[in-house]
Amino acid sequence: MIATPYLIFLGDAKDALAAKTGQGIVDWRPDWALGQLRFPECRADLGIADMNIAEAVAAGAKTLVIGTVSPGGVLPESWSELICEAMSAGLDIASGLHTPLASIASIRATSTRLDRKLFDVRLPQQSFTVGSGERRTGKRLLTVGTDCSVGKKYTALALEKAMLEHGMNADFRATGQTGILIAGGGIAIDAVVADFISGAAEWLTPAAADDHWDVVEGQGSLFHPSFAGVTLGLLHGAAPDAFVVCHEPTRTSMRNVDTALPTISQVIEMTCALGALVNPDIRCVGVAINTQQLSEDRALTLLAETAADLYLPVTDPVRFGVDNIVSELLQF
Repeated sequence: MIATPYLIFLGDAKDALAAKTGQGIVDWRPDWALGQLRFPECRADLGIADMNIAEAVAAGAKTLVIGTVSPGGVLPESWSELICEAMSAGLDIASGLHTPLASIASIRATSTRLDRKLFDVRLPQQSFTVGSGERRTGKRLLTVGTDCSVGKKYTALALEKAMLEHGMNADFRATGQTGILIAGGGIAIDAVVADFISGAAEWLTPAAADDHWDVVEGQGSLFHPSFAGVTLGLLHGAAPDAFVVCHEPTRTSMRNVDTALPTISQVIEMTCALGALVNPDIRCVGVAINTQQLSEDRALTLLAETAADLYLPVTDPVRFGVDNIVSELLQF
């Protein structure tokens, strides 16, 4: 387990989205987020105390967490000096980037010399088999999206929180680096070799008690030309009984590609068609719309219109909660 609390390192993040790993920790595990460490040119701010390494250690920090994402998941070598300084001060290091921490010679040598732990949360430590497609006891919910970065993780976390508050037996299952740092465990599904993605998802959501729900963090989109393979493997491995569609209404094309966005109805239809291979009973139980860019009045109108069109519970999990979707789940 990664020791808490964290000092979250943002480096020279160019905007808030580049710091989404750190922001996720602050939003869902605020008691673990002791402070943030930023270079002067950093344009992201998590809204927590700025600390240097010495201040953070004095305040009780245990791990320096790299709280940024980057193109290709590359760890800049220019950060290695600060990372080594953090280890010299007594901190372990956790990273969600693709670059293994130990692949940088100075970090590897310092870690070995000082016996500091290096956590590459994006690199699976387990070996997986191929997916079997076999039905398992227990229940599973998967968040799916019309696109990438539309709120699948936040929706899953909000659902787990509300389900527990309603007395349900539920666990959030992380499938990305930020989710792992929030949950304390999981699998970065996009780092699993393609043949084993569905098997990894089965491992993450094993047989359980009949009343137990695994709430699985979704990844990518079945309609995204870059990431549909990961999305499909996760769908087949999780074999969800229920799914929630996540959507960002202000986009005109899919993130980072010139591809038209699917409609929510298209996502529902495709998810049911492909998911039925492993779970014929799969069904949509709600829609989560990220209305951050909309006024409250416009957001409420959009939610009501979408609910009327689809005959499903529709909400913004951050603004308005997910009780209407949980009510649907209580019927299972």
